[in-house]
Amino acid sequence: MSTMRSLLKSCRTALCVAALSVPVAGALPASAETLRVVMQSGLRITDPIMTTAYLTRDHGYMIYDTLLGLDEDYNIKPQMADWTVSDDGLVYTFTLREGLLWHDGAPVTSADCIASIKRWAEVDGTGMPLMTMVEDMVAVDDSTFEIRLSQPTGLLLAGLSKLSSRAPFMMPERLASIPASEPIGEFVGSGPFRFVEAEFQPGLKVVYEKNQDYVPRDEPASWTAGGKVVNVDRVEWLTMPDQMTAVNALSNGEVDYIQQLPFDLMPILEGNPDVKVEVLDKLGNWTYFRMNHLYPPFDNKQIRQAAIAAVAQDDVLQALVGNPDYYATCAAVMGCGTPNGDEYGKEWVVDADMDMAKQLLEEGGYDGTPIVILQPTDLAIVAPQPIVIADALRKAGFNVDLKTMDWQSVIAQQGNQKPASEGGWDIFSTAASLATAGEPFGNTTLSTAGRASWAGWPDVPEIEALRLEYAAAPTQEAQAGIAKEIQKLAIDEGVVGPLGTFQVPAAFSSEWEGFLPAPVTLFWNAQKVGE
Repeated sequence: MSTMRSLLKSCRTALCVAALSVPVAGALPASAETLRVVMQSGLRITDPIMTTAYLTRDHGYMIYDTLLGLDEDYNIKPQMADWTVSDDGLVYTFTLREGLLWHDGAPVTSADCIASIKRWAEVDGTGMPLMTMVEDMVAVDDSTFEIRLSQPTGLLLAGLSKLSSRAPFMMPERLASIPASEPIGEFVGSGPFRFVEAEFQPGLKVVYEKNQDYVPRDEPASWTAGGKVVNVDRVEWLTMPDQMTAVNALSNGEVDYIQQLPFDLMPILEGNPDVKVEVLDKLGNWTYFRMNHLYPPFDNKQIRQAAIAAVAQDDVLQALVGNPDYYATCAAVMGCGTPNGDEYGKEWVVDADMDMAKQLLEEGGYDGTPIVILQPTDLAIVAPQPIVIADALRKAGFNVDLKTMDWQSVIAQQGNQKPASEGGWDIFSTAASLATAGEPFGNTTLSTAGRASWAGWPDVPEIEALRLEYAAAPTQEAQAGIAKEIQKLAIDEGVVGPLGTFQVPAAFSSEWEGFLPAPVTLFWNAQKVGE
């Protein structure tokens, strides 16, 4: 680590300036307020329905809006629309609030929203099971529509207020009518910012301008609920793969905000009076690894279990975080401390059981097939895990091939359903918000419908049946019992390998305030101090 620090400290401000020297399509007035941020990596995938990547989700929140929001107390609130429910719980009537316009000036209509819900539900782990309970969606008029259910369920409002990947963003009907498997070509939303396509440099720079026509709600901002009040003229996302370059740029006033501050660089900024270091997502994240269930060797349950048993969470968390104040071991697929969290299998999920791993490999008939593990090189919160996993699997007896690439390439590769020998993969690791992991629909890893589910494509019909039971369960107590069964199956079937929980601090200039404490990165409400 000391050698790495020495190399990083050799970075000079000139590098920071060079990183920021990107062409600008048009000049703004000198008085224009610009917020310059360094996000976790460079944006390349811009369709927030096509991917579960958090960076693309954050891009979605900039330019799109959602029908409902979720506040910091997990209350579902109106955002674009309010709603009423029939006495039998089968008909939900949504009414759009006044003043909603697309960025091209057209009014938002019921037809737009129905098409957007359908596109989201084609691929989303909450949307797909929800649609099995939806009998019809009908536009009553341009600003009112109904969703008619075959059975009462809380899944409808939970889905439409979903915080994270994939959030049900509303789009114009012409875009929402494009199949979810195909990327949209226009980026027209109704949200608080407009996407400046002329200045978009994939992987390098994204520019957003204030949507002057946006009418925020009157309520205070809380997570994705309340008023989305924009206090700046322009937000620029700038890519700096070298984290020390970003830290120097923040110290020198060349950028205003770093989304994810690497833990080993925290001491550099913590004593700087011009910079604030703060954990904005108080709940934090869980990290895990996912195996490809479609092909050998991980089409074999015993070999999946062997991989989980081989990896010690503390080894991963030490490499990722280092400071135990910011991490904790946890075997619960739905998160420790959540109402549904259950640590079944803790004795071999948290602490490596190498003897168990070797025995399972032998019993499963592992034949030395190479294991391709994807390792991103430019995103600090997911770069260390694959290295630790690879080392542990080699010790257990796996033949491992560590394949390095940038994070956006990993995201693109995740959807490749070919065998590893034909350009696919066997293992990747990532992290997700605990705010959405605590129930079996917001938790993306628990969709187990084979090729229709998220990357890894586990096929466990028992979990799918239990998820539908959870959606129809009348009480939280009943849901908790079902959730416990789901987590047991998820571990026994090797659906996901939990690696523990952690928090990530952000860093920003003390000249700025109003960054919302939330599980998603949101830039409305932010403003210069005193303005």
